[in-house]
Amino acid sequence: MRFESAEIAAWVGSFVWPLVRIAALVSVAPVFGSRLLPRRLRLILVVVLTWTVLPFIPPVPAVEPVSPASLLITAQQVLIGMSMGFMLRLVFGALEVGGQIIAMQMGLSFASSVDPQNGAQLPLLSHFYTLIGTLAFLALDGHLILIQVLVESFRTLPVATLGLHTDALWTLASWASQMFGGAVLIALPAIASLMVVNLAFGVITRATPQFNIFAVGFPISLLLGLFIILYSLPTLLPQLERLLDAAFQTTRQLLAAGAG
Repeated sequence: MRFESAEIAAWVGSFVWPLVRIAALVSVAPVFGSRLLPRRLRLILVVVLTWTVLPFIPPVPAVEPVSPASLLITAQQVLIGMSMGFMLRLVFGALEVGGQIIAMQMGLSFASSVDPQNGAQLPLLSHFYTLIGTLAFLALDGHLILIQVLVESFRTLPVATLGLHTDALWTLASWASQMFGGAVLIALPAIASLMVVNLAFGVITRATPQFNIFAVGFPISLLLGLFIILYSLPTLLPQLERLLDAAFQTTRQLLAAGAG
């Protein structure tokens, strides 16, 4: 049996280039790209996902593996995969920022530890909200929706030398503002409640200057902050669901803008 170079290039490209896009997505996306998962497990996950989505993607172009066009296609696949994962990563960034805001308001920002998932030092409340967000993401089948969006990306933006346009990159940059807006909405109940508590402390200090408000105010703010977090947790799931829906819709818009 004789194989032409074009056939070998088509066979190699039909697996390698989808593998590159999926690997870039998994390396950035939350849950999938967590540092808590061993590298071998993440590599196995990438290969399994690639074999799973191969029957559902259109044929890839037959390009020589070592050529300028091949390098350009590889760069485009990395950019597309990382953009999709970064879009979803910003949702979990909103949870981390929201936890930091609440911790700062209630005086718990000094209680921090290293996040093993990201390798950064964050307040414990940010760990708490990230853990809840991860469980909610899996409970809402966010991982399955992400795989569905991944398969759709190969149809909307197939493997080619052309990829994301400037408009798509601007869409990605503008989505970063949603992280701060979502963080404020997550922390808004605690911000409003603790502001009332701080105003009450200010009135007490004004009425009785000899009263040591720092000795009494800190434990009261901490205790009230924990109660506020407890009673505001039911509002976290709708906010997270709204952010995830917006992230997936914006990802589809980004891919459509890239295709246009």
